[in-house]
Amino acid sequence: MAKARSKAAYMISAVAEQYEIHPQTLRLYEREGLLAPSRSEGNTRLYTDEDLERLEVILKLTRELGVNLAGVEIILNMREKMAAMQRQIEQFVSTLNQELATRAQTPGVEEKRSLIPVIQMNAVVPSEAEQERRPKESGKEPRRVKERRA
Repeated sequence: MAKARSKAAYMISAVAEQYEIHPQTLRLYEREGLLAPSRSEGNTRLYTDEDLERLEVILKLTRELGVNLAGVEIILNMREKMAAMQRQIEQFVSTLNQELATRAQTPGVEEKRSLIPVIQMNAVVPSEAEQERRPKESGKEPRRVKERRA
């Protein structure tokens, strides 16, 4: 009994006719590792919609942009890596947003638990008089804060 398929699959002859290429060209793309169609029980190549999208990219690169097959392979690999990186960034941002939401709901979270120091934006800069009152560190003069004049 044949397994039920959830995705549409196209035979090599139908794909070759639809994209006006020779079936040997599709076989070449498979040998070069540019396409990886699935196989039926009778070992017939079956192309999914994802395979057809990838084929369209290959054809655009070769026909319209004049890229050779080695260049197509590099470009396709870069696209896959970029897509994986994009997914990682989206996952990181989602995790970060969840963490920020959790911390916003729990008031009084200690800053000591933070991985990076938290800078207080409303910190008061000590005046020159207060700095002079502080003990000198290792014989050095205290740093002076220059005031801006309006």
